[in-house]
Amino acid sequence: MVAISAVQSSIDSSKIDEIVSRIERLPISGWHVKARVIIGVATFFDAFDALAIAFVLPVLVPLWKLTAPHVGFMISVGYLGQLFGALLFSWLAQRFGRVRAMVWSVLLFSLMSIGCAFAWDYQSLIVFRTLQGFGLGGEVPIAAVYISEITRAKGRGRFVLLYELVFPIGLVGAAVLGSWVVPNLGWHYMFLVGAAPAILALFMQRLLPESPRWLAVRGRDNEAEASISYIERETEKSSGKPLPSTQPIVTTRQQPASWSDLFGAQYLRRTLVVWLMWFAAYLITYGLTVWLPTIYRTVFHLPLALSLQYGLLTQVIGLLGTLTCALTIDYFGRRPWFAASFAGSAIALGTLWFIGASSPERVLAMVSIAFFFSSVLSIGVYLYTPELYPTRARAMGVGIATAWLRLASMIGPSVVGLMIGGGLENVFLAFGLIAAIAAVVTALFAIETNGRVLEEVSP
Repeated sequence: MVAISAVQSSIDSSKIDEIVSRIERLPISGWHVKARVIIGVATFFDAFDALAIAFVLPVLVPLWKLTAPHVGFMISVGYLGQLFGALLFSWLAQRFGRVRAMVWSVLLFSLMSIGCAFAWDYQSLIVFRTLQGFGLGGEVPIAAVYISEITRAKGRGRFVLLYELVFPIGLVGAAVLGSWVVPNLGWHYMFLVGAAPAILALFMQRLLPESPRWLAVRGRDNEAEASISYIERETEKSSGKPLPSTQPIVTTRQQPASWSDLFGAQYLRRTLVVWLMWFAAYLITYGLTVWLPTIYRTVFHLPLALSLQYGLLTQVIGLLGTLTCALTIDYFGRRPWFAASFAGSAIALGTLWFIGASSPERVLAMVSIAFFFSSVLSIGVYLYTPELYPTRARAMGVGIATAWLRLASMIGPSVVGLMIGGGLENVFLAFGLIAAIAAVVTALFAIETNGRVLEEVSP
């Protein structure tokens, strides 16, 4: 952030205000949908690669004679790479631009997916998964920042979340392909499929203009003008209508980026709340769902194909939850949806602890209900977090917040691996209590951002 300050201190905020007003007059158009699709392809494979390990492990456990702690560490190590990747690529996005950072991250996780396909033992797969995690951790938060910055306030929740739906679709895609590819072709092919977006990375920078908001904040006025003019032309072309005249929206107070943009008087509460939301949501999401196929296989001794199908069904239920949220969040608002989702997960997991996890069907039913709600949170925080920080620090704010996702994703699977010997009920109770705490904190302390211009929420 210190490096940014010298640039920003000499910037006239009038250009930033102009860019904001021009973005806010843009209707959602075919160009916006095209941008969402291009980035969505990369995000689909990010999700696919993140979950692929869950459908590979039921084969690798007997093949490499892995223990439960081995499995937990294998799952967690990829998230260690994602933690550092989120921090690294958020800094790169703040320093070199959103689009360039996305290209680099996509290229990295695609190449490392090929490495995973050719792993020859447990240790080599650990290395490739860690390196792959750097790219996986960088792409999704920067994509969320970019989509938020090119979208006007009206309808932003629906538009961004319909893009974020690509991530759970990627999870479902991993489940669908995994349930067929792994038994029929072998585990190596799951990783080979995940390498596909390397081709997209070669063209992404030509297909997408840089965020005009970021360019203006960096003082690159000519490039900001070229970027917003391109978006305006494409919007007019796809809509077939002239754009309305610009109206003053906000008056920004340009200042250097600093840690006060995350921890100052205006931002500290929202930072702490959103960190808790990220940690709790993904502790539940990855702590349970990544383990599910292996639990069905090793605890309930279901056939491999049925174990994978049960995992697929849970992913489909989660997708329905995210779709429901995407279509209604601009009506109900962020805070009510998020608080209710944490509460729903807590009730489902608490019920499973109370009645006992005595059958795979009971586990499938209650965990799927919990996943319906936790999936809302998993994509909702990608909408919510960019809204909480100013453009000058948005990528860093989102990147550091997603580091809590990676920390939770490391801890969750390892906790399951350590606790599973004492009974599944204790695992569900622990996750249910965390969801209950997050529900209370979110309801009491989260701020509402629905329908507000980014610069109004975060000056």
